[in-house]
Amino acid sequence: MRQRRRVLEGIVVSDKIDKTIVVKVERLKKHPLYKKIIKVHKKVKAHDKQNQASKGDYVRVVESRPYSKEKHFVLAEVITRAEKK
Repeated sequence: MRQRRRVLEGIVVSDKIDKTIVVKVERLKKHPLYKKIIKVHKKVKAHDKQNQASKGDYVRVVESRPYSKEKHFVLAEVITRAEKK
């Protein structure tokens, strides 16, 4: 039985590494004692084969084979582009 791949959405915070983007994924979590809803985030590195995503873009990444020590996701699509100044 195969497990389904994780699909995450977030904002690109860095695209300085060649063929790699760093995506900040936010989620809501309830505090165990105080029951307040808080935002928590995680940064994941994703493989971007054509260097199509840039900083500020909202993207979808999918879990994949390990490309390196820390890179376990691949860019699926760019949902919205960042506004250029």
